[in-house]
Amino acid sequence: QVQLVESGGGLVQAGGSLRLSCAASESTVSISYMAWYRQPPGKQRELVAVTLSSGSTNYADSVKGRFTIFRDNAKNTVYLQMNSLKPEDTAVYYCKAIQKGSTYWGQGTQVTISA
Repeated sequence: QVQLVESGGGLVQAGGSLRLSCAASESTVSISYMAWYRQPPGKQRELVAVTLSSGSTNYADSVKGRFTIFRDNAKNTVYLQMNSLKPEDTAVYYCKAIQKGSTYWGQGTQVTISA
């Protein structure tokens, strides 16, 4: 069973940056799918960015060019670097992993962007 712990959320002004971290209890080398999702207030959870063990990545259109997802396998951690933040990026951000057919979620970290 994979445990995921997110950190790095907070309150920043529009235009600022944040880096979220998702620390996994197992080697990220063995986790084929890792992703960041977010759930804005009053809305459904949505995919933000994905990284596969092959090295490929994918992003929601709303964050392309502003967010970067990357793994540090030496630290068993996946990061989400968020730049040029907008008020509409305000949400609880969740880390998700899929390993051997099972899905795991972190507890979430709050990101709030002030105008």
